[in-house]
Amino acid sequence: MSSPNASPTIVGNLLHEAYKQFHEVDDGTVATYIPELGKADPGHFGICVMSVDGDCYESGDCDVEFTIQSISKPFVYAMALTDHGRDMVYSRIGVEPSGDAFNSIVLDQKTNRPFNAMVNAGAIAASSLIQGVNVEERAEAQMAVFSAAAGRRLRLDQSVYRSETETGNRNRAIAWLMMNFGMIEGNVDEILSLYFQQCSILVTARDLAVMGATLANMGTNPLTGENVFEIGCIQDVLSVMFTCGMYDYSGEWAFRVGIPAKSGVAGGILGVVNRQLGIGAYSPKLDSRGNSVRGVKALTYLSEELGLHAFNFMNHGSHFLKNVLDRDGGGAVTPGV
Repeated sequence: MSSPNASPTIVGNLLHEAYKQFHEVDDGTVATYIPELGKADPGHFGICVMSVDGDCYESGDCDVEFTIQSISKPFVYAMALTDHGRDMVYSRIGVEPSGDAFNSIVLDQKTNRPFNAMVNAGAIAASSLIQGVNVEERAEAQMAVFSAAAGRRLRLDQSVYRSETETGNRNRAIAWLMMNFGMIEGNVDEILSLYFQQCSILVTARDLAVMGATLANMGTNPLTGENVFEIGCIQDVLSVMFTCGMYDYSGEWAFRVGIPAKSGVAGGILGVVNRQLGIGAYSPKLDSRGNSVRGVKALTYLSEELGLHAFNFMNHGSHFLKNVLDRDGGGAVTPGV
């Protein structure tokens, strides 16, 4: 395991402290229902913060690659909103927490829509809206958007993609159910291929922080200056992340941590503090809800120490955190992107 960076700044020191406090926590288990995920090193732990001004702070294993899994869902949802607009997407994908497991074979009984874009049904519906003349062009379109959000060219983990494809029968059932009710159109196998591919894209904790900062920066990557998403979709994406992004822990997350976030079963967590920063964390051992044990602890700690909660008394229009970041700017590390 790599040793953490100890930037001589407020944020850098907090990341170092989070790493020191939680890197030996041994609770949870590595996901194995997708067999390739079970090969992850359970000792890995990294956490990174990227400000909308491009300042980077990190500690631990921030260069270790892992598959993005469900953290892909907000970005494909943003693609759908950017390409088709809110009304059309809302006709296919709802915005309510489901109360069911993320991979449940169930739709809203009143509307026949998936409950939201953060469960598998909603993510598959969003994948069906990716534009292109064939599946190859559509796959490249989503890879290009994810890469633009991360500020570097990303790549697919072919072994995880094959594993997802071979074991994804629940997702096939979900897709055919939605096809029956007219929530998706086109070739089901191609739509599922896009979905399995988006989950199999390799990222690092640093990539997640940059991608989060891109959302925080109203859709513009703070390192490259590239406009990745239409500004009008950001509010919708962050709202659904806030209420639905942490599996069955979403309500308590909103209560305790108070920032839009999305987790994935490979052990990643993405957090977004609107107009200020993105947070990326990685540690593969998961709790019973499917969230990274160390990642949840680290982001909870940062939220408490920096007053990140949307309704925290310290967060007076976010001026407290802005002042901290302004003081810290000179001590940030330069990301390798």
